[in-house]
Amino acid sequence: MLIDLSGRTALVTGSTQGIGAAVASGLAGAGARVAVNGRSRKSVDEAVARLSERGGEFVAAPGDISTEDGARAVFDAVPHADVLVNNLGIFGAQSALEIPDEEWRRYFDVNVLTAVRMTRHYLPGMIERGWGRVQNIASDSAVVIPAEMIHYGMSKTALLAVARGFAKEAAGTGVTVNSVIAGPTHTGGVEDFVYELVDRNLPWDEAQREFMRLHRPQSLIQRLIEPEEIAHMVVYLASPYASATTGGALRVDGGYVDSVLP
Repeated sequence: MLIDLSGRTALVTGSTQGIGAAVASGLAGAGARVAVNGRSRKSVDEAVARLSERGGEFVAAPGDISTEDGARAVFDAVPHADVLVNNLGIFGAQSALEIPDEEWRRYFDVNVLTAVRMTRHYLPGMIERGWGRVQNIASDSAVVIPAEMIHYGMSKTALLAVARGFAKEAAGTGVTVNSVIAGPTHTGGVEDFVYELVDRNLPWDEAQREFMRLHRPQSLIQRLIEPEEIAHMVVYLASPYASATTGGALRVDGGYVDSVLP
């Protein structure tokens, strides 16, 4: 399948590393001009230089979009976008009874409200032009809430509702809004997270398998997903081939065993 996004501008939030960087690279590989976002100018410039080595057109869009001032800086750098990928997110393990109010608010502000803020800004232009793609990077934790991080699961469940609601707002306009349900993905941050839950003395391959066995037994592939595998779905959903897919939650999560389906 040849996907051509030439002439399109894409913005990927939280794209200096991990899933976001893979998505940015994938969209640029399909011909889009991609805005790279992160909190600091330094991290964004470094990411743009690193991604550009693989080819493609990238621009810097630094700004902490969990704040209104940071979001405004991104809006100034990227006045309009044809493709918006709301990827920014935080995660971490904490006992359910020990999560304080401020952590619940922080997870909602960073994982949910940033997507609302960015969509609210870019969606009207997409509707006016009659074409656009908005995608929220959700998680399998949205539907199989992990006991060790229910605040994270809550935020990702909310993202599914946000995408569905904005899809209804854009109904019949040529703009699609979807969620991508990503499974546990192999990034540097996730390696640290895995070692919080399994023996740090285990080699990585063994630690990964032990983590999946104990904490993500629903996965049918029983391994962490590579960021590029998430990016493939995002690039497809950004393409004209996905014009009839909206309001959906597309899974790149390794599948579920039947006993834990929601």
